Amino acid sequence: MRKERILTIDDDPDILDVLALTLSGHYEVIQAANGKEGLKLVHSKNPDLIICDYMMPVMNGQEFCKSIKKDILLRHIPVIMLTGKGDVKDMVGGIEAGSDDYIVKPFEPDALLARIRMILRRTIRSLDANPLTHLPGNTSIMEELQHCIDSKRNFAVGYADIDTFKSYNDKYGFEKGDEVIRELARLLIKVLKEKGGPDTFIGHIGGDDFVFIADDARADEICKRIIEEFDNTVPNFYNSVDRKAGYIISKDRQGNERKFDFLSLSIGVVSSATHKITHVAQISEIGAELKKYAKSFEKSNYVRDKRRK
Repeated sequence: MRKERILTIDDDPDILDVLALTLSGHYEVIQAANGKEGLKLVHSKNPDLIICDYMMPVMNGQEFCKSIKKDILLRHIPVIMLTGKGDVKDMVGGIEAGSDDYIVKPFEPDALLARIRMILRRTIRSLDANPLTHLPGNTSIMEELQHCIDSKRNFAVGYADIDTFKSYNDKYGFEKGDEVIRELARLLIKVLKEKGGPDTFIGHIGGDDFVFIADDARADEICKRIIEEFDNTVPNFYNSVDRKAGYIISKDRQGNERKFDFLSLSIGVVSSATHKITHVAQISEIGAELKKYAKSFEKSNYVRDKRRK
């Protein structure tokens, strides 16, 4: 079972050591010595929770937390601020910056672990988050789509899912399948962060189905980059024998064994520039149609509906 990943940020190596000893038996721990270094790890490692000291060089805890919370793709990650005993000003500053909780140093290990468990449970519930990727789930997706409709701006919605994913799960098992889904989530976050602009959104519908929202003018570039990076990553999901063969033997939905090509990605793109979109269900219906058509190419592909209605 996957361990949640916690990023600890502190310029005091002794504090980092204590945090590692406290957390490592329960969580995967990654560490940084200041806020700037921590920010890089947030983008590359996608932690489930962050523990951050308030007073640090280069970028302090307040600046770090503000950077996280203003980013639509990162603000769901809970931040616990570490403050010195009696430093009420630091506590207030951390809360004003958007931290989800604070812990006073020195801390009791059991109390910290209990606080982390509580915050992770609360985050999943409050975000309607998918437990595998911690990306926003269906309720949040619907709310974001409605917000886009109400805003009257030109937007594009991409519906993405992995082709022949069941055959991969049957051959390699669900744990490896979960790794593929998490890797796709990280890839989407990375590309949308680089190419998507300020008003992007990523949601996890469930299983291997994802949705992303971006400005319509950026949608083609985003889709091309997602597909390129996914196809480059796919061989890493297979063992050396299957990589050499270029395919796997697995069962189809009728229970018959046959060859399956490597995983590919299909994306259907719904654009408000070509459709007068008035309700959320309309987006889902068009997206499902486009994604089905994209799958017919039997390779990674995206389809944008250019019919004007």
